Amino acid sequence: MTTGFLFASLFAFLLLGMPIAIGLGLASVLTILFFANDSLASLALKFFQTAEHYTLLAIPYFILAGNFMTTGGVARRMIDFATSCVAHLRGGLAIASVMACMLFSAVSGSSPATVVAVGSIVIAGMVRSGYSLSFASGVICNAGTLGILIPPSIVMVVYAAATESSVGRMFMAGVIPGILLGLMLIVAIWVIATIKDLPRQERRSWSERGRTGLGALWGLLLIVIILGGIYGGVFTPTEAAAVSAVYAFFAASFIYRDMGPLQDRPGSPAAQGVALTLIGGIPLMIGGYMSEGFSNIGVLWVGLFLAAATGLYLFLGRPETGESAGRALIRSIGETLVNLPGAMLHRDTARVLVDSGKVTVMLMFIIANAFLFAHVLTTEQIPQNIAAVIADAELAPWQFLLVVNILLLVAGNFMEPSAIILILAPILFPIAMQLGIDPIHLGIIMVVNMEIGMVTPPVGLNLFVTAGITGMGVMQVVRAALPWLMVLLTFLVIVTYVPLVSLWLPDLLFGAAMVQ
Repeated sequence: MTTGFLFASLFAFLLLGMPIAIGLGLASVLTILFFANDSLASLALKFFQTAEHYTLLAIPYFILAGNFMTTGGVARRMIDFATSCVAHLRGGLAIASVMACMLFSAVSGSSPATVVAVGSIVIAGMVRSGYSLSFASGVICNAGTLGILIPPSIVMVVYAAATESSVGRMFMAGVIPGILLGLMLIVAIWVIATIKDLPRQERRSWSERGRTGLGALWGLLLIVIILGGIYGGVFTPTEAAAVSAVYAFFAASFIYRDMGPLQDRPGSPAAQGVALTLIGGIPLMIGGYMSEGFSNIGVLWVGLFLAAATGLYLFLGRPETGESAGRALIRSIGETLVNLPGAMLHRDTARVLVDSGKVTVMLMFIIANAFLFAHVLTTEQIPQNIAAVIADAELAPWQFLLVVNILLLVAGNFMEPSAIILILAPILFPIAMQLGIDPIHLGIIMVVNMEIGMVTPPVGLNLFVTAGITGMGVMQVVRAALPWLMVLLTFLVIVTYVPLVSLWLPDLLFGAAMVQ
């Protein structure tokens, strides 16, 4: 009775058009009032405990980093690089857009942000090059889903918090599936482009590929910092998120100069990057030595790295400003030191902070209410009861995963990904553990299902974002995205029944996990 009322009231509120966060919270409160022995005080305590969840602290930092990268011209530089590499192939501009989505996913952690950043640039270019608006919109709508599969992913952080799994393992588990899905979309585009004789562009020179690659390099270093820092044990995932936000601020304001007081001023990204490395590295080396936070070997390694980076730039650097490498480096150091306070207080920085705060409040409010809902589930022992029913049914692991996929695909049509994971993960997780299914494998399966939910009506967010940037109706975007959805469903089958795709890399880097 309690379970039926809890879910029936939630679905009733959703059908009435109530926001998902309020529906989750209200269904939880009513269930406690009418059926449970728990008190409302426990709900209030659980609501505020959400803010103290250390893993969830990574979410606002990843949102902030993604907004800095979106505000800057990082997406445009990634598109230029991808286009220079593959635009000569049949359907090359569409293939380049998928590559750009893969690259930008590695710095945004969000599907809608990926669709906006890449789609607002490439869709118009594809139409001008002879692609239909429907074809271009369908490709971007589906390729944008890579934003929650390729790390860093906010949805992965939510799953890790809900199941107390390792964020680092989840991030590593998403790398190969993300690349595989990107390649599957690219192959599908190439086949269709060959059949339909879609346009291709001239082959670009290797010098242009190198130039555009260097232009995108400073944005792509973000994923190196995050995954390298986590795997190397330099910082935790939450600390990695904070570092990524700081790096994204400096990259957008000083290296690319797409915002802040240096906007539109000429500069050399390479010189600015080395300048920032020296400005941050020298105090780090001195402070680590004086506080004995670094060993002598550690100080030596930092010093050698700074010397090597500076020497390599002075020897190979060709500043775009026409200056000598040394002069450009000195000017970049001076401009950074002089303009740093102004950049921190600039209206562009304030706008990014406010926008990030709005998104964070919205998402955390959903998460907090979803935690309340999960708390009621746990209090009423609903996960344990469902697990007992499934155990009595003696489902094989492959049958259980089939049921999981059907359940998640249906839920993805009506609810936001974070809410789905926080509601269903506590139910599915103990059953998966009983059946010997790796929790990281289950997490990737859930994330892929959430990807599909982003492109299915009636609440698929990527559909609405794509409609907004193209001017198409939502149902037109649905029809455009439908053929590519078949690629995502095929990929879901592969990820579900070939665990090695998800588990090989994290097991290689962190060792095989013990599944009870």
